Amino acid sequence: MEYQSNINSNSASTASNGIATTVATTRRNRPTTENPERPQQQPQTAKEVIAANVQNLIEQLEAGHSDALTAYLNAMSRFHNYSFGNILEIARQKPDATRVAGFWKWKEFGRSVKKGEKGIRILAPIVGIRRKKDEEVQASKDPAAINKPVLVGFRSAYVFDVSQTEGAEIPTMREISGDVGENRDRLIAFIERQGIELAFTERIAPALGMSYGGRIAILPGQSKAEEFSTLVHELAHEMLHKAERRTATTKTVRETEAEAIAFVIGKAVGLETGSASADYIQLYHGNASLLAESLEVIQQTSAVILAALQPSAAATMPDAELAKVA
Repeated sequence: MEYQSNINSNSASTASNGIATTVATTRRNRPTTENPERPQQQPQTAKEVIAANVQNLIEQLEAGHSDALTAYLNAMSRFHNYSFGNILEIARQKPDATRVAGFWKWKEFGRSVKKGEKGIRILAPIVGIRRKKDEEVQASKDPAAINKPVLVGFRSAYVFDVSQTEGAEIPTMREISGDVGENRDRLIAFIERQGIELAFTERIAPALGMSYGGRIAILPGQSKAEEFSTLVHELAHEMLHKAERRTATTKTVRETEAEAIAFVIGKAVGLETGSASADYIQLYHGNASLLAESLEVIQQTSAVILAALQPSAAATMPDAELAKVA
């Protein structure tokens, strides 16, 4: 099995679509605005990136910095098209980031990265070509399948937050548009597509919502923002905690995960939310593997719900696909 890397050899510092690449070894560590000076030893795989960031989060929580978790959840609400590992990278390096894009992508928006700004390092996939052997070519009836694209690794890429740029005003880049009412309708439609029955009843009082496995009950009379958050919370339970995960987690963990997902979605649609559940260190006692698993579940579930809320005609930043598989 042979592979051919699909990287342009003349793009040692930058590449099209705002992706920073490092190909020539003699130039790999040259500090520039696009490719800032950085330590020699950096996580180079998605697994290493996740492990390093989760360990960093645990250390901050143990030191009493509970706002670190809120920063990670905020990043999930803003960058749900990115991979879990890259969301962690963005949140760690620039917790206040709101919109990120590559150096040349900002140029397309009429903006320039300010002199001296340091890029946010993420991982971008390296796609290679799997060349079939002669006998495989002869046996294949599909000429297009002769050379098959495959993921062969990752490379460092650099993005910049809008606050690090200057220039022309940019168009709205919210992944989700519209008021709470529109998002409420989309959320209810998504719930119905999942085959989940939705009922509004006062019988569940004083609870605001209940999840029964295939059925959600909501207490009527809540404000639009409260009702939306309650719907997301109970939907999270339906998606996560009615099968194997229910027996593998405690009630406290399940409630924390559901509340974190409601926080992420609420932030994404522009709701004013309270502080996120920041007691993970009490739930996991420094257990990195359990914390990583829970955070990834929160990110993946939030991404599914946010995709369902996406208006079909809404425009998204192309750079959001930069490192989706990292």
